[in-house]
Amino acid sequence: MTTMATRVDAVDTRGDEPFLRLTWTDPMTGAHGYLVVHTLVGDLATGGTRMRAGCTMSEVEDLARGMAAKTAVFDLPVGGAKGGIDFDPKDPRAVDVLQRFCQAMRPWLNAHWVTAEDLGVPQHLLDEVFERLGLHQSFHAAISRAVDPAITLERVRTSLNAPVDGGFLLGDVIGGYGVAQACIATANAYRWAPTETTVAIQGIGTMGGGAAWYLHEAGMRVTAVADAAGTLYCADGLDIPALLDLRDEYGEVDRSRVPSHVEQLPRDAVLGIPADIFVPAAISYAITAENVGRVAGRVVIEAANSATTPDAEAVLTARGVPVIPDFVANAGAVAWAWWVLLGWVGTDPEDSFQRLRTEMLTKITLLVERWALDHVPPRQTARELAATNHGVTTSRTVTIP
Repeated sequence: MTTMATRVDAVDTRGDEPFLRLTWTDPMTGAHGYLVVHTLVGDLATGGTRMRAGCTMSEVEDLARGMAAKTAVFDLPVGGAKGGIDFDPKDPRAVDVLQRFCQAMRPWLNAHWVTAEDLGVPQHLLDEVFERLGLHQSFHAAISRAVDPAITLERVRTSLNAPVDGGFLLGDVIGGYGVAQACIATANAYRWAPTETTVAIQGIGTMGGGAAWYLHEAGMRVTAVADAAGTLYCADGLDIPALLDLRDEYGEVDRSRVPSHVEQLPRDAVLGIPADIFVPAAISYAITAENVGRVAGRVVIEAANSATTPDAEAVLTARGVPVIPDFVANAGAVAWAWWVLLGWVGTDPEDSFQRLRTEMLTKITLLVERWALDHVPPRQTARELAATNHGVTTSRTVTIP
């Protein structure tokens, strides 16, 4: 029987030094790539690989720290890491750059680092690269430790590709579903009726689009969505399913087919749309000291990693606007992936939805109620939850079936 001996040390993720930083230079294009392993648990760390022009080591380090917090909040037996490549994902050479990066990081991907999709790198493309490298799937480092790797691989593939309502695949929408549940749990905690709750979303790619879909399904009014081309706004609520059908492969809506009653505004206008909930779901550091004064949401729920800079969050907190941190609100995808790996959910999508819905409701309710009663910032409560779950030194043995 194969087991993971799990030891967690020093899981306070408020700025401690990461376990490892690696920098790579692509010999063909000169592009730089980075891997940061913030914590190892049982010799494993998990975190996506992103690609964008301008990606930096400090960005990847911040994201790896956030991944360590996510795994702690959801009490997962794995540490946190992140990969990043400074290259335009729309460049025709991007796939080859990604493959060379993964080849260079193969010692880590083979045995220690479980990665997945992130900004600019869709899961199907990542899995294609892993297949070419003989690693089969991006969860390889964990799958290879299973009692029966072939069965675990099949379970992962079946779960990722399980069809769900709307013509989507479970693996593509589970992260957005988790964000939607964070929004719904927040509304419940404030006793806002779903049909009277308004939401503005910055970004409608995998995460933002999934969140928009499930919020629309829940009866909330998504009044504004923004992509790289601008903000689409309708005070009565947007027809989210119709808009999602107009997206291209980069998550941008075909403006020539947008209904005439939908207002087309500048991209950053989404920040100032009055809404009960504002969901930044596009890029890191979307809310900064320079633009925080324009944020009109009553609650900010981070779907993008590190969506709010610390100084901007301090301003929002002082204004009475709570920020639900990314390492809770958008952790559904990583939590679900490990539930699948460990066999803690079945391959029926409803099993996954129910567990994520229940866990998100519990955590968000705790954060919002402590804010409402004692004005404790949600990020502080979430960090305390992470420390409670994993402790300073915890040992356990976990089997991957």
